[in-house]
Amino acid sequence: MIFNSKNQEEILRKVYNLRKAHQDGLLGGEKMPEDENPHLDKESKENYMYFTLPMALNYQRNSYVLWECANRMYADETARSVFDAKAVCNMDEEILRDYLVKYKVALQPNKQPIIWKTLCETIENTLDGDIRNLFICNDFSVKKVKEYIQSHKKEFPYLGGNKICNYWLYVLEQYTDIQFVDRENITVAPDTHVVQASTRLGIISEEEAGYSNVQELLASRWAELLQGTELVSIDVHTPMWLWSRGKFEVEI
Repeated sequence: MIFNSKNQEEILRKVYNLRKAHQDGLLGGEKMPEDENPHLDKESKENYMYFTLPMALNYQRNSYVLWECANRMYADETARSVFDAKAVCNMDEEILRDYLVKYKVALQPNKQPIIWKTLCETIENTLDGDIRNLFICNDFSVKKVKEYIQSHKKEFPYLGGNKICNYWLYVLEQYTDIQFVDRENITVAPDTHVVQASTRLGIISEEEAGYSNVQELLASRWAELLQGTELVSIDVHTPMWLWSRGKFEVEI
């Protein structure tokens, strides 16, 4: 699809209406999944780790439940050590599994603790135990961070996936003190709700929504649509997610 001036104008009108509906509280979302957090110092290593490790397990499950579980686990002072990369590297695998399964942060008791530990080993061994160093070393550039993760994908299991990576960077932007120099490179995180909302808006067709490359297609279309506006595609993520989750009851 190549937008012509007429349909681009109509779709942009709907996008701005959707953003306004969100700002006016018409879409719900007074509490987002990641609002369930221990309210740590936004600039601290602990805060960055809190919003990084559970994100790698945020697939094919209810996001609200995941973050409620993560927050309960963090509140347990004994279990809290699983958010520290060095502690996890030195931790018996059975103990790590027990904590993650006990608090239902991990629903797959064999696979997901390995993902968690692999990330911690990466952070400890290559980033001096501090995920913030990933951004410092890459000049706070979304593009460079994505390229780095893609070239070390096995070291960033699931976090390196296109959907989760973009959403993770978006969440960090919302809940930590990070300021990216090129935030326009955080593309829409195309989960089911975002794909459905993008289809409803006319960004892609229903047929295209089923394509295997729908993630790349959406990133390209949104960039094309918003070029020359003050918006970047990730700015529309939450309104779209809430709109679809609410079964499109709000007319825009």
